[in-house]
Amino acid sequence: MNEKAPSSRDYYPPRQLVLFPEQAEFMVLTDELLLDYKRCRRRAFLEIYGDICEQEQPQDFLLKLQQESLAHKQAVLEITPHQQANYPFGNWEAGAKATWKLMQQGTERISQGVLLTKTVEGLTLVSFPDLLVKQPGKSIFGDWFYVSTTIKLGKRPKPEYKIVAAFCTQLLAVVQGVWPTSAGLILRRQNPHAVNLDIWIPVMQKLVAECIETLQQQQEPEVFISRQKCGLCQWYNSCHAIAKSQKHLSLLPGVTPRRYQELQSLGLTTVESIANAQVTTLESVLSQKIAADLVEQAQSTAQNRAILRHNYYPTLKNFQGSNSSWEVRETTSSGEHLPPKTSQPYINPLPTASVELYFDIEAEPSLKLDYLLGVLVVDRRTGTEKFYPLLAEKPAKEESIWQQFLDLVWLYPDAPIFHFANYEVETIKRLAKLYQTSSQLIKPLLPRFVDIHQQVVSTVALPVESYSLKNLARWLGFEWRDENITGSQCVCLYSRWLATGNRSVLEIIERYNEDDCRATYLLKQWLADFYQKTLV
Repeated sequence: MNEKAPSSRDYYPPRQLVLFPEQAEFMVLTDELLLDYKRCRRRAFLEIYGDICEQEQPQDFLLKLQQESLAHKQAVLEITPHQQANYPFGNWEAGAKATWKLMQQGTERISQGVLLTKTVEGLTLVSFPDLLVKQPGKSIFGDWFYVSTTIKLGKRPKPEYKIVAAFCTQLLAVVQGVWPTSAGLILRRQNPHAVNLDIWIPVMQKLVAECIETLQQQQEPEVFISRQKCGLCQWYNSCHAIAKSQKHLSLLPGVTPRRYQELQSLGLTTVESIANAQVTTLESVLSQKIAADLVEQAQSTAQNRAILRHNYYPTLKNFQGSNSSWEVRETTSSGEHLPPKTSQPYINPLPTASVELYFDIEAEPSLKLDYLLGVLVVDRRTGTEKFYPLLAEKPAKEESIWQQFLDLVWLYPDAPIFHFANYEVETIKRLAKLYQTSSQLIKPLLPRFVDIHQQVVSTVALPVESYSLKNLARWLGFEWRDENITGSQCVCLYSRWLATGNRSVLEIIERYNEDDCRATYLLKQWLADFYQKTLV
C-alpha cells in the first residue's frame, strides 16, 4: 500500500466517537446509514425522517445489483470455511449476542455477524461484517482476536468501502477490547485489498461526527442533483422535483458539488447570475475553459436556445469539400437567426453520405456480453430506412452477431457510422480482439465512426439538464415508444429472457435499441442543420 500516515488509533479511542453527546440519545447509526451519508447527506437524512410516500419502489436494475452482490458474497464464502452467526432476521441484539458467543468460542471464521455497541451518551452503533477472521494475539477472549473482511461487488477499493471497513474495525475494537491490526476488502475479482487503518479511521470518525450532527439537528440537507450518484436512488424523483422548483444550480450541466461551492463564494447562486457574469469573474476559481463553458451553458438555459460554443473552431483537417467563408450567427430553438457575431472559415465536420449507418449496443455487464448490435441503415438514394437488430438470443451467439455486424457494415464501405458516446467504438475493439478479427477489416472500419455525443458537447450549449441521449432527443421532441424503458432496464429484461424465454421481452429490447438509433439519427440531422443555419 502507498497510503502512509502516522498512527492515530491511540488518539481516537472507540468511546470518543460521539462528539455531540447531548444530542445522541436513542440514535442508531449503522454502517449502511453511514455509507448513505458518505454518498449523499440528504439521502441519509431522508432514510430517517423522509416521508415514505415520496420514496419510489427500487428499480429493477438496483434489485439486480443487490442480487448480484449477494451472490458474490455467497461465492466468496463458499470457498472460505466459516460458521454463520444465526439469529432471527432483523433482531440485531440477538445477532450481536450470537456473534459474541462465536468469538468467545474462538471460531476461526464467522460470517454474517453483528457488532453492536451502545455509548454512554445513548448512541447505538451497529456494523454487519461479512467475515470475521481469527488471528493470534491478545483480547478479552484469550490468546486471539478478530479482524474484519468486507465483501463488495465493486471493481476497485472505493473510499466508501474503506470507511465502512474502518467503522467495522472501530466497533470490533470495542467488542473485543483490542484494536485489530488490519482490515480487508474482497472485491469482484476476489483479490484481497488491505485497508490502511491509520488513514481511514480518522476519516471515518470525522464522517461519523458530521453524520450524527446532521441527523440529530434534524435540519434537512440541501438538494443537490448528481447525475452519476442519484440515478438509482429511491428518493430521486422527490429531490428532483424540489430542485426543479428551486431552479437549483445542480441542474445546470457542468456544476459539480465543488464548483457549486466556488460559484457560491462568488455570489453566483442562480442560472441568470451566471449567464450575466463575465468569464473573467469565474476565472478566479475556475479554469478559463470551464468558466466560459459554464457561462455559455447558463446563457443557453436562461434563454432557452442553442448556442455555438466559444471554442468551436473547425480546422482544415476536417476539410471535405470546397473551403468557404461563413458568418457565425446564433439561432433560436425555432430557427430564427440572431444578429451575426463574427466571420470565420467553416468546414462542416459532420459527414453526410448517400448511405449512413446509426449504431447502438445493448449489453449485459455481469456476463461481459454485448448481446444486441443495432444498426439503422439510412439510404438517401432510395429514401429508405431499415433497422437491423443483430441479437444474440444466447450468450454463445455473440460471435455470430459480431460477424453479421461486420458483413452488414462492409456492404456500405463508404458509409459513416454514427453512434452516441464511446462505448460502441470500445466494444468494436473488444470484439475484434476477442474473436481475432483480421486487422484488414478493423483498421479501415474505425475511422468511419463518428461520436455524436462528443460532437454535441464540444460544439454547442443546449438548454438541457444533461447531455444524455434521452435528454437531448426529448428536447428535440423525440419520444421512445416504451416510455419507462431504460438501458439499465434492458439489462434486466435480457436476464428475464434468458430465464423465461418470453419473446415479448426481446421485442421490447429491440424497440428500445431501434429508438436509440433513431434518436441518434435525429440528433445528427439537427446538429448538421444547426451548423448550416448558424454558420452562414
